Amino acid sequence: MNRKVIIGALITVFIGIFAYYSIQEIQPQDIKNAPDWMTLTEALAEAPQDDRLILVDIYEVGCQFCRKMSREVYPSNTIRAVLDRSYHPVKVNGNSASNTIVYKGEEMTEKDFAGLMGVTAFPFTVIMDSEGNVIDRRRGYLDIRGLAQMLRSAESEMGLQATNLN
Repeated sequence: MNRKVIIGALITVFIGIFAYYSIQEIQPQDIKNAPDWMTLTEALAEAPQDDRLILVDIYEVGCQFCRKMSREVYPSNTIRAVLDRSYHPVKVNGNSASNTIVYKGEEMTEKDFAGLMGVTAFPFTVIMDSEGNVIDRRRGYLDIRGLAQMLRSAESEMGLQATNLN
């Protein structure tokens, strides 16, 4: 009888510790040098005025690679320099059925927007022109070099000043 109680208590403690650390891993963290994220509605309103592109990061709360991009890729000095110069950065929760956005005059949930963009896996990165037309989209994790190449390619396609980003 005592042996069963002790084994049950140890299993309970193990599950409790595992749950605690799992929850800590997915909670948002204050990230230094993170971009000034805005809503899609704000970006679509501001982009035509200053002729900037729109970068949309479509993520999922529990996505390991989404968190990695948020912690390591977007705050890097290389990416921040390009974003600050030529982009309005936007984050969209691709699984949110409660948050609504307006895209091209149509109100929809963030989840519906993700479906409209063709999201099949997270993270998903979309670059739009100032009118909201899709220029490029990529599925999956992008490291600093991969995202920098994507951003530069969109800049050059739209005739914006692209500088050497290594």
